Amino acid sequence: MATLRELKGRINSVASTEKTTSAMKMISSAKMHKATGQLQRLKPYRAMVKDVLSHLLITDVEFSSPLIEQREVNSIAVVVYGSDDGLCGAFNINIFKKFLKMIEELRNQHGRNLRITVFPVGKKISKAVHKMQGEGITVEDVPFLDTRSNQEQLTEFTELLRSRFVDHTYDCVMVAYMRYITTSRQVMCQEQLLPLSAEALARDIDPKAACSPCIFEPDANSIFNSVLPLHLRATMQEIFVSSAASEQASRVMAMQTASDNAAELLEELNIEYNKLRQQSITTELLDILGGQVER
Repeated sequence: MATLRELKGRINSVASTEKTTSAMKMISSAKMHKATGQLQRLKPYRAMVKDVLSHLLITDVEFSSPLIEQREVNSIAVVVYGSDDGLCGAFNINIFKKFLKMIEELRNQHGRNLRITVFPVGKKISKAVHKMQGEGITVEDVPFLDTRSNQEQLTEFTELLRSRFVDHTYDCVMVAYMRYITTSRQVMCQEQLLPLSAEALARDIDPKAACSPCIFEPDANSIFNSVLPLHLRATMQEIFVSSAASEQASRVMAMQTASDNAAELLEELNIEYNKLRQQSITTELLDILGGQVER
């Protein structure tokens, strides 16, 4: 049975843990709101690119671009976003499980001889992915990119993927990440980044574009080839920020759960401490009364 001193020590320890988790929750919440704010600021740029594409795609022009070239897939690049830090619940575990399922689906679709190059972003997911190296899977780290990278570094990485797709190093580029919906809800997604599919571009068509005909200078196809890289960068930027927001949201929920558990345990320990203290006081009183009776 624990002594009063031991219980007091445990109470102080749990109370300290509760304060720490509450502070970490507040920090993660601030980072999450910063990331969601970035998502909101991306919308005007995405809307502009979407508007230009809409006006282009409603024309009868035949478009050609290396970024929409469909070819037999023998080599594929997969970018998987995780976190650099822990204490975010099952965030990285869920991503890794989905990633394993994604790899199996790609092999079933394109053959068991498919060459897969994985680009992990985040130390935690990188550690897990490196264990899979071999049997057609190559892991390539990007030293200048992590979950705290700026827009210039992300653009550099996007251009790296684009150039390798254009020179046929990869026949397809996929991205696996956790999409932010709300603080309590994030959805694991996989998207084809390259080649850009006609279906994906068609989804971006704004019906209002048909009501506002445009004159293209120099020509529609040249503008199309100029806008597609911008569309690619905007998509990757949105994925990157959404993954960061999801990470912080997962950490907020994990810290909230830890704080609630610590508060519950603290309440139980206080009750046990008070019972033991009352029992100790009662025992001392009985000893004093017993001594007076003997006299």
